[in-house]
Amino acid sequence: MTLFIMNKEIFLSLAKLFNDHGYRLFMIGGTTRDYLLNKEVLDYDFVSDATPEDMKSFLKDANYHFEKFGTVRVKVDGVHVDITTLRKEGEYIDYRHPSKVTYVKDIEEDYVRRDFTINAIYMDENFNVIDPSGLGLKDLKDKLIRFIGDPEKRIKEDPLRILRAERFETNLGFKIEDNTYLAIKKNRHLLDKINPDKIKEEYRKMNKK
Repeated sequence: MTLFIMNKEIFLSLAKLFNDHGYRLFMIGGTTRDYLLNKEVLDYDFVSDATPEDMKSFLKDANYHFEKFGTVRVKVDGVHVDITTLRKEGEYIDYRHPSKVTYVKDIEEDYVRRDFTINAIYMDENFNVIDPSGLGLKDLKDKLIRFIGDPEKRIKEDPLRILRAERFETNLGFKIEDNTYLAIKKNRHLLDKINPDKIKEEYRKMNKK
């Protein structure tokens, strides 16, 4: 049994800082997923309605190298934290990246761009769960990996999601939902469009935890 699941103070201190400046901060992705599964949290991913430009006024020591993608990295208590602005994305034109990114304020607009229901569960500073897909918590309980929206569309946006699904299947011991499985089987050839180094990286992550 893991005794040290997550350093909550990292999230709470940052959430207070954002709140003090009129913004919200939420846990998301693997951070929320692993926390709810009572697994050790190794990656700290948060989202906010603050843009990178907004953050510059109060996150002085952050890394803004990827701000054009809406992501800022800050180090808290020796831990790297990624903070991404809530956003919606344009069409994918290269099987990997959206043609444009538009910042939004609403979680309901942000969640639809995410890959799987279990990775689209938000948690606020009071550790209240927000599950906009309506399936995230259920799929977490049922140990199911399910794409958000049309499975084939999600794969064609980024075929690397095929290997992400299989990585979660392996690492979490979950089952791939039927429609997701069929879409993966049908579109597996699209992995040929992906940089081989990215594919190797996904395989390295399997059984890492």
